[in-house]
Amino acid sequence: MSIASIICRGVAGVLFLTAAPLAAQTAAETAASLAARTRGAATAPITIYEMSDFQCPYCRSFALNTFPVLDREYIATGKVRWVFINFPLTMIHPNAAAAAEVALCAARSGKFWEVHDLLYRNQPTWAPLTEPGAFFLTLADSAAIPPDSFRKCLVGRETLDEVASDAKGSVQAGASSTPSFYIEGGLLPGAQPVAVFRQILDSIYIAKTAPTP
Repeated sequence: MSIASIICRGVAGVLFLTAAPLAAQTAAETAASLAARTRGAATAPITIYEMSDFQCPYCRSFALNTFPVLDREYIATGKVRWVFINFPLTMIHPNAAAAAEVALCAARSGKFWEVHDLLYRNQPTWAPLTEPGAFFLTLADSAAIPPDSFRKCLVGRETLDEVASDAKGSVQAGASSTPSFYIEGGLLPGAQPVAVFRQILDSIYIAKTAPTP
């Protein structure tokens, strides 16, 4: 199953959109890739797919300011399962796709979220670089990733197809800007404030956990 088909499932499991599976990845490999960039319990009643760009300043603001609050209030409490989907807007952010490859290479060592945070925190440093590769390689040390496997993954472009599949799935799902969020089949665009997320998530949680009459 492709990432595009996974992120487009509705509340009742209805498949809104599908895309051809990656030729270079098996269903198990795709599932493993998603699992490495997922936070929260599999039993959480709400699933959110965040479609984001590591070079996007609005995504950075969301990641550094809003997401930690949502993580504490909804993910850590078992209410929400959160999945990160790469949606690099390469026409305006020339280093975004490379940064997405970096994050997915880190995911192979179980360090996706550590590198996710490092990329957003250091975005002002690497985003304007003509060639950010040397900086990206330093993240292995910062995130305690085995440097040889990390370099091999980056140099070999081993996660290129995963990034392309993510981006294709995001477009087919209707996202046109970053960040965008699929929340139980509905699309929420923009780096909305915590209050907006609370209103939506609390409403869905009450509806999904209410006792059956």
